[in-house]
Amino acid sequence: MPWELQNDRPIYLQLMEQIRQDIVSGKYKPGKKLPSVRELALDAAVNPNTMQKALSELERSGLVYSQRTSGRYITEDETMLNQLKHELAVTHIRQFFGKMKQLGFEHEEILSLIQELAKEEP
Repeated sequence: MPWELQNDRPIYLQLMEQIRQDIVSGKYKPGKKLPSVRELALDAAVNPNTMQKALSELERSGLVYSQRTSGRYITEDETMLNQLKHELAVTHIRQFFGKMKQLGFEHEEILSLIQELAKEEP
């Protein structure tokens, strides 16, 4: 599946965001090895140097770590992973509320609509 990258922001930041998303969603499991830089770059259709920069930044943040000759792995720090998941959720919710307010919805209307739709979910 090709990655959907935009021209309005640096590519390496978007790669970082996608990899973070894949980690918190469970695509990449804690303690497991990430695909190689070349594999990820090929999958994302980006230059390997750009992918290397994104992975280096993720490593600097502690989300991934390197084993000298065997590649990069996902952290096993559950606290960090839960905090990241929470931060991503808050970001998405804030974006959602902003868009709903642009549509003219008031806070109470948004919450009411969410509750109504949640009842429909299986």
